[in-house]
Amino acid sequence: MKYSTTTITLAESRTDCLIANLKQCQQVARQHGAARFFETSTSDFDDKIGQTHLVNLGPSSPIKKMLVIGGLGASVTREDFSKAVKATATGLKSVKAKSALWALTGTRVKAEDVYWKASASLSALSNVLYSFNQHRQPGKNGDISLNTVALHADARTRGSVARAVRHGQGAKAGLDWARDLANQPPNVCNPSYLLKEARKLGRNPKVTVTSLDEKKMGELGMGAFMAVTRGSENPGRMIIVRYRGARNSSDAPVVLVGKGITFDTGGINLKSSGGMQDMKYDMCGAANVLGVTRAAVDARLAINLVTIVAAAENMPSGRATRPGDIVETLSGKTVEILNTDAEGRLVLCDALAYAARFKPKVLIDVATLTGAAIMALGAHASAVYANDDTLANALLEAGEASGDRGWRMPLWDEYQVGLKSQFADVSNIGKGGAGSIVAACFLGRFTEGQKWAHLDVAGTAFPGGPQNGATGRPLGMLFRFLIDQAEA
Repeated sequence: MKYSTTTITLAESRTDCLIANLKQCQQVARQHGAARFFETSTSDFDDKIGQTHLVNLGPSSPIKKMLVIGGLGASVTREDFSKAVKATATGLKSVKAKSALWALTGTRVKAEDVYWKASASLSALSNVLYSFNQHRQPGKNGDISLNTVALHADARTRGSVARAVRHGQGAKAGLDWARDLANQPPNVCNPSYLLKEARKLGRNPKVTVTSLDEKKMGELGMGAFMAVTRGSENPGRMIIVRYRGARNSSDAPVVLVGKGITFDTGGINLKSSGGMQDMKYDMCGAANVLGVTRAAVDARLAINLVTIVAAAENMPSGRATRPGDIVETLSGKTVEILNTDAEGRLVLCDALAYAARFKPKVLIDVATLTGAAIMALGAHASAVYANDDTLANALLEAGEASGDRGWRMPLWDEYQVGLKSQFADVSNIGKGGAGSIVAACFLGRFTEGQKWAHLDVAGTAFPGGPQNGATGRPLGMLFRFLIDQAEA
């Protein structure tokens, strides 16, 4: 789908579907001589937030349909505007139209500018108008017919709306790709598939894509990563994507690290069969950092970015790691593996240590790491951990601005006690509860000297249930953070 901006007056526009508030639609209908028909068609319409109503003006009209949006005739709060645009996108999904003209950026939103309104609108569209149909028969997949959406602006606001469109187009490309990667079945999406997909980013002259195979990772001393991947027939990969978008290519990069367990059986500590099929989503962290990288590249953000994907399968076999094994990590620290189903932190600890060689401005990892994060925050907010207040606040503010919210969790020393091992420097699981916090404390031991944040997205990246797929979160938060970093 292509987003654009236009300053043509609503009455002069030609589109399959005009999206506007009740007053705007009344004025356009009057100018087209359809006032009486419009009044009759909307006589029962409840002009409130969350309500929409479709008016069909017919194929001979330059505006064939109007999607009337409730509650936007006066100044509204950002929460109400967000509800309205989500309802709008949901209503538009069922409208048979190839083009649409979105006139909601003219609605007054308290304490928010036109860029925010346009961004919130495009975010709602991108989230709602997504479908994954790659493995369905043609003609039976319910594909959405909409091809173009133009955001209405005037001469004064066109620059801000155009900027939002550029960012929104990049965000949509990244979000769609991230969700496609995560929704692929595990017999398709393995570590080699992720590498093949990541290499597509290398078509951009500012992007280079490299990888480490198992032999190289073994030579480097990534014993924790190798402890996870050795049980699988599909070899693990460490994928490195470098985007040099800043004016000065030597500027310190933002480094993103994603957990890419393309299928998680639990290893020798085998999971129960219930919900096992959803373990293909244990690579959502990897999918989403790749997605936000594509968003940054497509939006041409002036930033240097390094993205590292720790991709592996966690499988039981005669070669698999056993509970009680001790391995040495890239950092030199040793880990006693007490539970092979706490594998994400093992691939991440070597990836985080490897990230230090890029001398990051900040280092952020994203992972569907713990069920404890779901218990704490559900699907509404990502758990945010950070060893730097400025970084934590920047991520939280980016989450609020984008509607992809996070909640900061503690990294107190008291939680480190549970990771003590009798035989190694650290164990890979803790004692005494607080599983998400203890997992973050484990990762923190491999980020010395870095401004680091960890996002546990187990609840937000995939809400669960047979009708739900990958959400792409926290791509919205991260992309807003990257925009802020690029424009600082």
